[in-house]
Amino acid sequence: MQTTYKTNLLHRLKIAHGHLEKVIRMVEEDKYCLDIIQQTQAVEMALRRVDELILENHLKTCVRESIVSG
Repeated sequence: MQTTYKTNLLHRLKIAHGHLEKVIRMVEEDKYCLDIIQQTQAVEMALRRVDELILENHLKTCVRESIVSG
């Protein structure tokens, strides 16, 4: 994995982790359901961005190398 992607990926994963920790706290504290849903959507968006970065890196490395090597 390219260093730039790895750095960005780890950053995004830490963001998702922070959002997920907040969801857990909110459930433990019996927060308002719609507020919890809003936070879970933030987790989903963060993970979606992680997937995009992984796919982008894959296309620029593994797929590219396969094409070049035939």
